[in-house]
Amino acid sequence: MTMSSADARPITVLVVDDHALLRDGVSFALSGESDMQIVAYAVDGQSAIEAFRQHRPDVTLMDLQMPGMSGIDAMCAIRAEFPNARVLVLTTYRGDVQVSNALRLGASGFLLKASLRKELRDAIRAVHAGRRVISPDVASDLAAHVGETMLSERELQVLRTVARGYANKQIAAELGISEDTVKSHMKSIMSKLDAQDRTHAVVTAVKRGIIQI
Repeated sequence: MTMSSADARPITVLVVDDHALLRDGVSFALSGESDMQIVAYAVDGQSAIEAFRQHRPDVTLMDLQMPGMSGIDAMCAIRAEFPNARVLVLTTYRGDVQVSNALRLGASGFLLKASLRKELRDAIRAVHAGRRVISPDVASDLAAHVGETMLSERELQVLRTVARGYANKQIAAELGISEDTVKSHMKSIMSKLDAQDRTHAVVTAVKRGIIQI
């Protein structure tokens, strides 16, 4: 892309991801864009905060799943210090709850890593211009679950213990509730997630970003 004027400043980009292949892929994707410049790379949340402070990029590409501090926590820390920071979240997962949380906490957009090659450049330009960007597949998932009743905090606790392989008796002891209460929670969980059984409930919750294992 040709910039509108010879002295126009390129969009500065910070790339945050712990996988070298992804960083290399982003670098290659942007290498031919005269209106964009990668100013720094970071491999975890803490180094992302430090790189942002140093370079003050126009757009930050932020992976969600990283060792140590997560992408969400890093984004929140950056935006607490720099409220106008524009963060485009990158992830392998298209869970609607994960997306909703990221957007609620201030993300400017949400892209799947699998679609970076065809969407990344336009997404960076859109975010830099002050618009929000969501991958079509992700937007479809969000729309599919609009209006659904979310799991309560206790139901989330029960589901997390189920994901750890606990039986009802163990869950009851772990959470200090009766087995009948556990069964009641599981019935509600499966209804809300439209799950056929416990395993299906866990798989669905992980896929949607409701819990992590």
